[in-house]
Amino acid sequence: MKQVKIIDRSRDAFFMGEALKRAADGARLGEVPVGAVVVQDGQIIGQGYNCPISGSDPSAHAEMVAIRAAAQAASNYRLPGSTLYVTLEPCSMCAGLIVHARIARVVFGALEPKAGVAQSQGQFFSQGFLNHRLLIEGGVLAEECGAILSEFFKARRAKPSVS
Repeated sequence: MKQVKIIDRSRDAFFMGEALKRAADGARLGEVPVGAVVVQDGQIIGQGYNCPISGSDPSAHAEMVAIRAAAQAASNYRLPGSTLYVTLEPCSMCAGLIVHARIARVVFGALEPKAGVAQSQGQFFSQGFLNHRLLIEGGVLAEECGAILSEFFKARRAKPSVS
């Protein structure tokens, strides 16, 4: 008999709320507001927000920062049994890291129609060549996750450009 994992929606909403707080931290620094937390055994073991601008690091996406912190906390480059909560559908760079880190589950908020690879621009995680399978769930607090991005870009467009 196949074992079915029971998903706790209130727990998902709680941890996505924590990821939204990290996204707000990034927005205050002028970074695109995407936040992420890695949870293992009910505890946040890594968290981060987008910081490629302030860190002069094109790989400093929220997922990357959170997974790096979680790996350090776990003293292991693999994070089996962990869940990554991220406010925006992962891109291809982050998807590769998620597989290599052996994340068990990814929960994302808003879709990323231009570069998201969990659902929007393909289904990377279901590719046959991957040696790790994980669960993916999108749409958790999607409105809130989308709103923080919309507000950020609306404010950015409203600012007069410096020439």
